[in-house]
Amino acid sequence: MATETLKTLKRSDVPEDMTWDLTKIFATEADFEATFTEVESLLPKIAAYKGKLRRSARLLLEALTLRDEISQKVGKLYVYSRMNSDVDTTNAHFQGLFGRVQSLYGKVGASMAYMSPEILTIKPEKLASFVEKNAGLALYKHEFDELARERQHVRSDEVEQVLADASEIFSGPRDIHTMFDNADLRFPDVEDEKGVMAPLTHGNWASKWLDNPDREARRRAYDTMFGTFNTWRNTMAATYSARVKLDIFSAKSRKYDSALHKALEGINLPVSVYTSLIDTVHANLPRLQRYLDLRRRVLGLDKLAWYDLYVPMVPEFEYKITYPEAQDKVIGAVSVLGSEYADALRGGFDSRWIDVMESEGKKSGAYSWGTYGTPPYMLLNWHDTMDEMFTLAHEAGHSMHSWFSRKHQPYPYSGYTLFLAEIASTCNEALLAHYLLQQTTDPELRKYILNHQLESIRGTLVRQTLFAEFEMIAHAEAEAGKPLTADVLCGIHKGLNEKYYAPAVEIDDKIGIEWARIPHFYYNFYVYQYATGISAAMSLARQIIEEGEPAVKRYLKFLSSGSSDYSINLLRDAGVDLSTPAPIQEAFDAFEGYLDQYEELL
Repeated sequence: MATETLKTLKRSDVPEDMTWDLTKIFATEADFEATFTEVESLLPKIAAYKGKLRRSARLLLEALTLRDEISQKVGKLYVYSRMNSDVDTTNAHFQGLFGRVQSLYGKVGASMAYMSPEILTIKPEKLASFVEKNAGLALYKHEFDELARERQHVRSDEVEQVLADASEIFSGPRDIHTMFDNADLRFPDVEDEKGVMAPLTHGNWASKWLDNPDREARRRAYDTMFGTFNTWRNTMAATYSARVKLDIFSAKSRKYDSALHKALEGINLPVSVYTSLIDTVHANLPRLQRYLDLRRRVLGLDKLAWYDLYVPMVPEFEYKITYPEAQDKVIGAVSVLGSEYADALRGGFDSRWIDVMESEGKKSGAYSWGTYGTPPYMLLNWHDTMDEMFTLAHEAGHSMHSWFSRKHQPYPYSGYTLFLAEIASTCNEALLAHYLLQQTTDPELRKYILNHQLESIRGTLVRQTLFAEFEMIAHAEAEAGKPLTADVLCGIHKGLNEKYYAPAVEIDDKIGIEWARIPHFYYNFYVYQYATGISAAMSLARQIIEEGEPAVKRYLKFLSSGSSDYSINLLRDAGVDLSTPAPIQEAFDAFEGYLDQYEELL
């Protein structure tokens, strides 16, 4: 047996053109320090407006303008320090910078904690007269409307101050999980299909191991991954339980019915959207079973195991694509959205928006980030696969949503809510799949692309809804006073896998620990938005492809709108109404259409 061991790149070995250029945020660390000092100097100034906001329109506008200036500056500090830390989580210097910024961020929040409660003490008719008298305040009208809607959940100055002072504590469980998962946790090497002892990492978990055509290699990686997490099950349960308790404390402190209610009410979304998503997915589980049976037959198995869910159903077909080739494909796919979109994205590719390669200590997975006044950066952990090309398209969708919103909206509305966050990204994936299918008549390649789309819908709509149901149950158990022990959490997760995947998939005890490796569980009811997002995105992509220019105009307006209106309204104007289950059902209809196409090629 071969004894060769494959190694992950060191950060110093990554070519510069494969790293992001953070000098566009701060040219030097001295500039970072100067801005840090400036923010510190502005905090007494913003605090000095306390008690004065109701006196005049002028003072209110001055305070809001200064608030925005401070927020923009501290946002750049946060992004710069965190992104430098993310590419090497073992780098103590950047960990230290990020820790300082987190502390400053808490001070910024504390210095501004009085603002929302104080604005709410201004009588509505007086606030309206302020807006009439001072044209500058018109910018904040939607923000004032949002505040009024949340009036019953904003607490006294004293309570708001305490909550702001506690802001660093709220990120504690997430920070612990991030550092443990990326910097401290190590997996044993695993024997691959060639008999080589190869590294198992978060970055290659899917591309090398779950996609591996050798079933025994998949099983060994599965046993190693979840076996390793299982040795830390009690630590992980305590960490996640702390996160859930903080969610519940935050909801109670602001007088919400539940943690879920707080997460949705913040974006004016009824809880029924969340529960309807779960109910609609449950109603379509027979379609999932049909797909899983197809997968079993194509793979030639008597019974599927969990580690059989990701390997391509065209195992003899190898699709390799380099990073530059993938860039060209993505640009080709999004050209249907017009030259402004495609040219801006190509410019981003050429000016180092992206940190591409996996390296030791680098944060796993992929994301798009940045803030007002910075490029919309992307983090990848690249491998030459079709999945990675779709990940590039996905993160590029996030980045272009940010690029359009920041270009067309003033700072207060330049961001977009988490409810909208996964739509532009997944729309890009749908456009890429359509583009690739249009380019080829090769039945094997078509099956490969169709397999990818089927897996995308299963992995995003079905799997993320399973995760959303896990979060809902875990929070409900904790709200009922039940401890979230490792056994409880593993029991919930295994039970949901049985509900969604059995009888087609044989569910064993190991899958129960999967919840421990999901970082999104530390972001308080985030994952359901992947499921609603893919449903909305598939509808928008269909409209773009079928209608052309009218749908493109609606879509680009949506991308340019930031948070200038309620999310549900912005999406409805673009052509999708997620207040009904119709988009979720439409996504399952598309899923069945892909199934039909695949079976026709057999």
